[in-house]
Amino acid sequence: MPHEPSAQPVAMPTERRAGCPFDPAHELATIQERQPLARLSFPDGHTGWLATGHSAVRALLADPRISVRYELLHYPYPDGPEFPLPPAPVGDMLGLDAPQHTRFRRKLMGKFTVRRMRQLSERVAEITEEHLDALERSGPGTDLVEAYARPIPALMICELLGVPYADRDAFQGNVTTMFTSDAPMEARTAAMQGIDEFIRGLVREKRSAPADDLLSDLTQDPDLSEDELTGLGGLLLAAGLDTTANMIAHGAFALLSHPKQAELLRTEPDLADRAVEELMRYLTVAGTTIRSALADIEIDGQVIRAGETVVLSLDAANRDPAKFADPDSLDLRRETAGQLGFGHGAHQCLGQQLARVELKIAMPALFTRFPTLRLAVAPEAVRLRTNMNIYGVVNLPVAWDEE
Repeated sequence: MPHEPSAQPVAMPTERRAGCPFDPAHELATIQERQPLARLSFPDGHTGWLATGHSAVRALLADPRISVRYELLHYPYPDGPEFPLPPAPVGDMLGLDAPQHTRFRRKLMGKFTVRRMRQLSERVAEITEEHLDALERSGPGTDLVEAYARPIPALMICELLGVPYADRDAFQGNVTTMFTSDAPMEARTAAMQGIDEFIRGLVREKRSAPADDLLSDLTQDPDLSEDELTGLGGLLLAAGLDTTANMIAHGAFALLSHPKQAELLRTEPDLADRAVEELMRYLTVAGTTIRSALADIEIDGQVIRAGETVVLSLDAANRDPAKFADPDSLDLRRETAGQLGFGHGAHQCLGQQLARVELKIAMPALFTRFPTLRLAVAPEAVRLRTNMNIYGVVNLPVAWDEE
């Protein structure tokens, strides 16, 4: 039988412990231990739920009675946008439920299969080697974000979509603004408009003169309108530019802070696949997602009522000791089946296979080429993206011993 939740709702934890740049907000573990599905108070007065337990988060991610529609959500942080939000723009799959979401996803799934992404491995390896060579020429004292972590996934998503890489700087700033959680709504709107205008121009070009790229393939689909193609293209571009770049940079920071694990990555190449999954679990750079109940849902002895917002803490779920032994340790040999770094269910990350290919190649290659790689500043001096929806580092100064 369901039971009544605790009378006192918790507030959304945000503070990470000083000196623990890889751990989730420290109060999440306390909440998780006490009640993996807890009542949560929202700044606008709404009372909803916070899910931190792995089983609860995974079940809710897969439940069709949970909605991602922006206009139904409440925001758990005091510095967020004003609610209610408008509905998702045309083509923005992230804010759509089935069947609208299903329609778009089916059109894209064939473009992001495991087989097709593996076919891109050779090109990822070429781009990686080019940037390792450039790093070596530049010498120690380089910012790894700008010189390595950001350009590799940026080049890959640009090539995949057919976006001129020379135009990257024109939309990189807009992407950064979109992912800044405390950016004014006016700035976010302007950034989205900038990306929209850029992609819309590309869509028109490719409809009249298609090339061998994903965006051209989509433009030949008579079922997709120009507005939908623009929204889909902008979403794929923004996600491909930011998320994997942060995983490469933050993953490098984590390995530099755990030298024994970095040595494993260098000396045991067969660990690459497992290492990627463990870094996704341990870091969970996209740590939180928000949903709304469309119907009453009973889970873990609690009843989430229709209309209540549920905050799903993926980073807490990935540190749940009920799922992963010694979860706060980075262990590249760990069996990580069920890690939620890419999400789960109908909205699981569409580009996860591309991200896996990029991470599997770029991470070991970096530490193999530069076995003496180290931070060029004290760990506490590394600037963290604490105001971004995608967590990571702003920059990562590194050095190594030259031969």
